[in-house]
Amino acid sequence: MSAEPDGPEDRLRRLTTIWSRAVFPVTSTSLTRPEFEERLLPLARRLSDALRARAFDAGAGEEVGAGLVHAHCTAPEALSRSLDCVDAYLVLYCGEDGPQEDLRARSSRLQHAMAAGFARALRERTLAEQEAIAQAALRAQGVVAQALHASEARFRAVFEGAAIGIGIADLEGNVLQVNGALLRMFGGSEQSMRSRNVRDWTHAEDAPQVWRLYEELVAGEREHYHVEKAFSRPDGTVLWTNLTVSLLRDADGNPQYQLALMEDTTERRLLNLRLRYEATHDALTGLPNRTLFFERLEKALNAGEGQRFGLCYLDLDGFKTINDSLGHAAGDRLLVEVADRLQACATAPGEMVARLGGDEFVALTTGPDTEREVDELAARIMNALLAPVRIEGRELTVRGSVGVVEGPVGERSAAEVLRSADITMYRAKSAGGNRFELADPEADARAITRHGLTTALPAALDRGEFFIEYQPLVHLGDGSVRGAEALVRWLHPQHGVLGPDRFIPLAEHTGLIVPLGRWVMEQSVRQAREWRELHGDGTEGPLRINVNLSPCQLTHPRLVQDTVDILERTGVTPDALCLEVTESALIGADDDLLKPLRRLAEMGVDIALDDFGTGYSNLANLRRLPVSVLKLDRSFTQGMQRFPADPVDLKIVEGIVALAHSLDLAVTVEGVETGAQAEQLRILGCDTAQGWYYARPGPPDRLHELALADATG
Repeated sequence: MSAEPDGPEDRLRRLTTIWSRAVFPVTSTSLTRPEFEERLLPLARRLSDALRARAFDAGAGEEVGAGLVHAHCTAPEALSRSLDCVDAYLVLYCGEDGPQEDLRARSSRLQHAMAAGFARALRERTLAEQEAIAQAALRAQGVVAQALHASEARFRAVFEGAAIGIGIADLEGNVLQVNGALLRMFGGSEQSMRSRNVRDWTHAEDAPQVWRLYEELVAGEREHYHVEKAFSRPDGTVLWTNLTVSLLRDADGNPQYQLALMEDTTERRLLNLRLRYEATHDALTGLPNRTLFFERLEKALNAGEGQRFGLCYLDLDGFKTINDSLGHAAGDRLLVEVADRLQACATAPGEMVARLGGDEFVALTTGPDTEREVDELAARIMNALLAPVRIEGRELTVRGSVGVVEGPVGERSAAEVLRSADITMYRAKSAGGNRFELADPEADARAITRHGLTTALPAALDRGEFFIEYQPLVHLGDGSVRGAEALVRWLHPQHGVLGPDRFIPLAEHTGLIVPLGRWVMEQSVRQAREWRELHGDGTEGPLRINVNLSPCQLTHPRLVQDTVDILERTGVTPDALCLEVTESALIGADDDLLKPLRRLAEMGVDIALDDFGTGYSNLANLRRLPVSVLKLDRSFTQGMQRFPADPVDLKIVEGIVALAHSLDLAVTVEGVETGAQAEQLRILGCDTAQGWYYARPGPPDRLHELALADATG
């Protein structure tokens, strides 16, 4: 029989054993190694639980780091070995079957938390030791003669046995005494240390206030200070410390000595630098990531007067296709190659390249003359993408769209600059891609307004901010009103009344056009019922309502059912409704697309082909379309507004009208603005017309007044 697989507890035990063997040799403890292993077991279990928890808890890692200090693992090497053990084995033994990438990321964050918890606990212990040492030193100086020997013995025990470095110097800075821990930190002999003066230990990394605080202390103006300070070792390496310096006074309160307590933080500093690098650089390309880029950009935007900045925002064209066709590994190799090329483009002082995520990169340049430099940088980026990339035996063409923003610092925030660059990049992509565009404040404002309108659309429909205006359809033979076209408007709280050209494309893009179109149809059909109730059917035919149908609505599966439901709810017959579909939406339409229109036409709903003449469709295709009305685009009749009319326009319109009538189609003309134009269209045989010559779009009452005037005229 095969052996039973290890359970979670067995794997946890195995991790703890490895951990204890790594750390025990550098731990000052009276425990045996098995006893020490039992001391580590709860800490390992805490890490295992935190690795697999639903939400990340940095406190767990901090508790484990503090637990190491409480277990007397205070040597820097104990922390380093613990972190190496957690990095190598925590996910392996405790990750079970979870997503490896996420688990490793969480393991890295736990290591960071462990280091922080270790540092905090060690600092608290160090401060406690410092306080005890300082008190012992003061007592040693102030005790009475008969207790001097005992006090000095106690002080010597604390001085020599302390885990932190201790040094005593006079007020001139001459080193008088050092303990063993301090000698081990510096790697020198006691004689070489005692020959030094405190003022000789300057370092290039010293903060400006370090030596000012020192001078204040030896002058008796402060009792102590605490700083982070670097020291140069005899072997040329750097020792980083948490340094606390205290002033010791004699029995009369006069300054006499200075006491320095040092904690070696070199290993912890290197670990923090490594974790900082990982947190601010992209793991795939090695470039600075979004976090570091924003830090640099904000710093650049807060530079002094007279400084400028330039930013190039790059998005690769068609990158998703590469991922989908060749796989993510090929996509990653392409991103690495692009990153290397971009890095070579930005080598001058004040320039940097970063990866924001996915296939988005950004290049930044700063200085007094970025107006010229950013154009050159954008050109270098585009040239760098020209050469194809060879991956898995294929040569891939790399294309990119770049948005360029340039200007003086101090006028915009980092978020505003990046938003402008993003908008400009998409403008370059909309223009065909493989190019760069310069930011345009007016274009940015339009894009931001479009975005605001897009996000406000759903709530606007719920709040009833839309309303409908009606433009009458007039019979050219007798001038009677035969119906109206419904034109939706948006009464926006900030922008006022918006025409359909401002929001219909946005509604189509977001899919809101379907509920909005359904609402327009229902409101318009209800209005048609009210007109019919006011006027009756009459001898000239009933008033009809024309409603525009977008391509999105045309392909919606509930178009026919929604139309039927609206007609039944309002009690209106189908012949009162005409749906207008643009010619371009029906170019090349197959039977599946035409099927709902045919069903509606069979019910008695009229279908009008709107903007006829702009779609370049084959006129012979009219026979297969279920339309009963052609709406001739205004571009064909503009030449008739002047006298004499353009003879070419007359011939074209005459031919279209003849063709339409031969197919039993009625002809409606849009954009009629003069009486001469209306008369000429009547002579050519057009059936109905609409335009400002008759009336502008308005409220339903105006159409009622026009129809009433016709009936009584």
